[in-house]
Amino acid sequence: MALNNKKVLITGAAFIGAHLISKLIDKKVSSIRVVNLTGRHKDNLKEYYKYIEFYQRDLRDLGAALKSLDGIDIVFHLAADHGGRGYVDLYQGNTASNFLLDGSVFYAALKKNIDKIFYASSGCVYPNYLQKNINKKIILNETMASSPYDADNAYGWAKLMGEFTLKAYNKDFGLKSAIGRFFTVYGEKASESHAVIGTIAKAFVRQNPFKVWGNGKQIRNWTYVEDIVSGIISAVEKIDNATAVNLGTMERIRVIDMVNQVLNYVDYHPQIEFVDMPTGPMNRVADNALARKLLGWEPKYEFKNGLKKTVEWYYSSKNKEKIIKQLDKLLLGI
Repeated sequence: MALNNKKVLITGAAFIGAHLISKLIDKKVSSIRVVNLTGRHKDNLKEYYKYIEFYQRDLRDLGAALKSLDGIDIVFHLAADHGGRGYVDLYQGNTASNFLLDGSVFYAALKKNIDKIFYASSGCVYPNYLQKNINKKIILNETMASSPYDADNAYGWAKLMGEFTLKAYNKDFGLKSAIGRFFTVYGEKASESHAVIGTIAKAFVRQNPFKVWGNGKQIRNWTYVEDIVSGIISAVEKIDNATAVNLGTMERIRVIDMVNQVLNYVDYHPQIEFVDMPTGPMNRVADNALARKLLGWEPKYEFKNGLKKTVEWYYSSKNKEKIIKQLDKLLLGI
């Protein structure tokens, strides 16, 4: 499906959504409507104000969802109650509202006869029991999100149920959709509740001892935001049948190695202290073979390159005193 001249809605444009707006402008869409729950992230969108219409609405309310989708061709559904690992583990009652949010947006999409919906899913849909052994080279492919299901907290279960809903809507009602499973996205405009940005923030304020959650042996594949956005657009252009594809690199990086890359880059060498805080699965890395096959997509950024751009953005745009005052809350996403 070509995007030019399409009327587009982005739900939850904050970090990834802000980068997506830029690419949609390049794609020459007809219009861009943004609906966020709050005005909290409007500063991330300020350079695009002349290109978008912005509304502050609660899309968990079906009336608000129907109004927001009126006249829209394509929905990029990025909105969710979420944060980094601390938020996902400690505020499950909040993330459980995503069941209602997704159901409302999907039902509105059906009733408004939109052309297609993109759904931002997550690596959190994969069974926890597959991701425990750090001594094993675990690569999660799309077929592994299957019975026996064991998603990652309420957040992961909501994403899994969202995928199921879209598959059913496609099969029973013909609603076209594409699903991208995001893996640990980082980059400019991201919040400190996510591991890479949180690490940069702690280096920025010269935290010492420097606190690392868990034992540092957790394995991840951090994915730069520009790669995620290109994957989103390719999925919308090439997938109709609610197929879910992993959008992530296949670099296997331990948390402690990520931390050391950040510290080395900014030339800061504090004492490291491992602390008992939520860590999530010990071994989560995507297999992106299906995205390469179906979308012709693969990441362009190695972690070291995306990290450089992200650190430079953070250090040039943040106020140290403000970050020091709010750091504990920022790291938890509250």
